[in-house]
Amino acid sequence: MNDFLHKLPQFVNHHLALSALFVILLIALIVTFIAERFRKFKELSPASLTMMMNRENPLLVDISPRDSFEKGHIPGAKHVLMSQFDPENKDLTKAKSMPVVLICRSGQTAQGAAKRLVKAGFEKVYYLGGGMGAWSQAQMPVVKGKQ
Repeated sequence: MNDFLHKLPQFVNHHLALSALFVILLIALIVTFIAERFRKFKELSPASLTMMMNRENPLLVDISPRDSFEKGHIPGAKHVLMSQFDPENKDLTKAKSMPVVLICRSGQTAQGAAKRLVKAGFEKVYYLGGGMGAWSQAQMPVVKGKQ
């Protein structure tokens, strides 16, 4: 270990670009980790969503495109097109104090919708990490067709 510390300055001098890239990536990783820890919505795995469904009866909102929703969705999920997703909707505002779980195909769109719900004052906002792909891969139940 001591030998490593003595050679480190020499390595950094010979590989300045590589060292700078390492520092930048390390900072980006730390910032991402801190941002995830302090955001007001949380990611759920398929297993943790199943536990929540059994204990708390959350509102499941699937914001996938219509054809994706009809090909397969979580039992009990309500379908809302992302283009029509409105956190100020009177039906949705009734659920401000209950857990709301957002679901999409990959989990990326659901994160954006989760941010909107938090901004609108929702208290318990979650999204399914990995979306329906993760749910299907975990061999969880899927319902086909319309609601």
